[in-house]
Amino acid sequence: MLTGLLNIELPVVQAPMAGVQDSALAIAVSDAGGLGSLPCAMLDAAGVARELAAIRSATGRPVNLNFFAHRQPAFDAVCDAQWRRVLRVYYDELSLDPDDIPAGPGRAAFNADMVEALRPFAPQVVSFHFGLPDEALLAPLRGWGAKIMATATTVAEARWLDARGADVIIAQGLEAGGHRGMFLSADVSTQLGLFALLPQVVRAVGVPVLAAGGIADAAGLAAARALGASGVQVGTAYLLCPEATTGALHRAALQDETRRHSALTNLFSGRPARGLMNRLMAECGPMSGQVPAFPLAAAAVAPLRARAESLGRDDFSPLWSGQNPAGCRAMPAAALTRLIAGRAD
Repeated sequence: MLTGLLNIELPVVQAPMAGVQDSALAIAVSDAGGLGSLPCAMLDAAGVARELAAIRSATGRPVNLNFFAHRQPAFDAVCDAQWRRVLRVYYDELSLDPDDIPAGPGRAAFNADMVEALRPFAPQVVSFHFGLPDEALLAPLRGWGAKIMATATTVAEARWLDARGADVIIAQGLEAGGHRGMFLSADVSTQLGLFALLPQVVRAVGVPVLAAGGIADAAGLAAARALGASGVQVGTAYLLCPEATTGALHRAALQDETRRHSALTNLFSGRPARGLMNRLMAECGPMSGQVPAFPLAAAAVAPLRARAESLGRDDFSPLWSGQNPAGCRAMPAAALTRLIAGRAD
């Protein structure tokens, strides 16, 4: 069973959500009996170690540590210049200099430095987005007994992960918010809705499968389990919890019934990710062929986001959300975890 494999009580995993959470949300979910997750892709090794120390001091329950397994692209000066030209009108509007773009938030792939940062803590669960790192990096994790989870957005990806020893596969439906975990193909037409993808993945692999995308309550968990899932991974529903670090503009957008249209966009990072529509997505088109490869696109958008947010505008903010923002609840994460599991107080 999933709960026994991961040493948890409830078949609910909180999705790792970089930029809108830290260890506080993960701790609250794990203490409630689910599996909290800490997004580590935007942290350096020292930052990961600090968060792990905070987790260890707060709870003895397992917490999932999530990393990206992408291949860092080479810098393309032509594409970078093209992207800056696209954004020039916004830089001019906000009195910013597009030729003076600082480094954006990093999204580093899992590496040997991270292995060493994790070693003293020997985490029980580690998950990956965009495939898996090389076996040489996975071997130490397996050696201290960590269970490996990874995201699949197609049946082919699920089989690939199963063949490489993933202990749990996360079937990420098209409804899910944040970055698509796709890694065998960049073709978004391969992406399926959760209830089309889930039963195919369950039949194709021999390990437990988590269902991810649009699930926010016990009915969603029951539906996923009826299609063979061993549990669910839930992200968007936690964004209004007090333990989340979701910004005020993002929280307001999630609660605005007139803004519940989400779309896949590559404008903020260079990879497809689902978020609520805003000005940049509407005016540039959610998906653009002029965007630098992931994660290089983020640097040019970051100054626009910072300036606009200082003016109370979310024009250039990645408002990550799945297709079910109505499922968000402004309640403690522990209570929400139990509610999703069908064990509401």
